[in-house]
Amino acid sequence: MSPASRMRARGLARGFTLIEIMVVVVILGVLAAIVVPKIMDRPDQARVVRARQDLRTLASALALYRLDNYAYPSTTQGLEALTARPVDPPLPPHWKAGGYLENLPRDPWGHPYLYLSPGRHGEFDLWSHGADGQPGGEGFNADLGSWDVN
Repeated sequence: MSPASRMRARGLARGFTLIEIMVVVVILGVLAAIVVPKIMDRPDQARVVRARQDLRTLASALALYRLDNYAYPSTTQGLEALTARPVDPPLPPHWKAGGYLENLPRDPWGHPYLYLSPGRHGEFDLWSHGADGQPGGEGFNADLGSWDVN
């Protein structure tokens, strides 16, 4: 007698019943209903985290620019002064060859970061309009600014 025949004879090789399978499917459905909503907004949260990190990186590059040139780039020179030597006055006396950033990042929603110097919140303002690309907003559409980032 083969081992499979012996297991069948003892009743050990029985399959799952329809009710057992349905219970497992219902449990998986309940778990999915609980877990999926919690992870669905993760991409939006990740974009906000990335935007904050970009703002910190840009603020650090602006601080280096200021250390070398005694002032932040003007609003007219913009953030481009971090990647290419400005041609508009005030010309930076000690602009670092190669720049302060390799390239300017765009916010996670594909819009350029905005810059104002002097700013309303400090020596400069650096911000993104969030997911909707419009001033103001709430939630993921809210503005993210250097004045909010630690």
